[in-house]
Amino acid sequence: MQEILTMGVDIGSSASKCIIMRNGTEIVAQSLFAVGAGTSGPEKSIAEVLRLYGGARSAIRWVCATGYGRHSLKEANKEVSELSCHAKGANYLFPGVKTVIDIGGQDVKALHMDGQGRLLNFVMNDKCAAGTGRFLDVMSRVLETRIDELAALGAQSQKRVTISSTCTVFSESEVISHLANNETIPDIINGIHKSVASRIAGLAKRVGIEQPVIMTGGVAKNFEVVRYVSQELGAPIKTSPLSQYNGAIGAAIYAFEACSALLASDAPLSGTHL
Repeated sequence: MQEILTMGVDIGSSASKCIIMRNGTEIVAQSLFAVGAGTSGPEKSIAEVLRLYGGARSAIRWVCATGYGRHSLKEANKEVSELSCHAKGANYLFPGVKTVIDIGGQDVKALHMDGQGRLLNFVMNDKCAAGTGRFLDVMSRVLETRIDELAALGAQSQKRVTISSTCTVFSESEVISHLANNETIPDIINGIHKSVASRIAGLAKRVGIEQPVIMTGGVAKNFEVVRYVSQELGAPIKTSPLSQYNGAIGAAIYAFEACSALLASDAPLSGTHL
């Protein structure tokens, strides 16, 4: 089989992810920039993944875009919805997966799959940012911590502090009130994590929980949120170091499938603009 290199680009609301794959099975290079749709993030992510790949740009046979900004990527030969790409990527990372909980910058998606990579049903949150990566980002700024410090700090909690508001703005006010009442940062963060987990689990239950269950997206790196969601669902949750690249992986595999189909039919490949 001839080598086919494809690229998947996931342009989210808060981050741009890029993957180069060989023959739809092997990840050759990956890059991520913490700026998303409407910014220079996609361009920087593509430039970086090509640098890490180190080969000729012309060797990339097909480019597939997904995410919020997929319609604006001029380099793309193909556009595929987030849901389809997340389903495809999840089955690559965890073959046989049945439930996928993806927490992005501005939305939460719960996917029910058939165990063979096909999407059966899904639910998404409303337009409120509560329970998303953006919510945690806002809370970390109020607490003057880095978002990547939240899990470790929350794990140090010695006391339960309740965050009851379902609105990001009101939750921010609650956090400020807790600070004024001299509650500790770890206790407040722990309350935030439990609040987020409750919202995420409530959404996931609407689609139906069937094991294996995985979590993807940037929030999957927060082990405390993962732990509390697992408790809420009564099911173990798996994550991967590549969880944040899930959509880009799915896009790269879709690109490979499209390219392979054209090669099999002897149809001419439209060139990429890399």
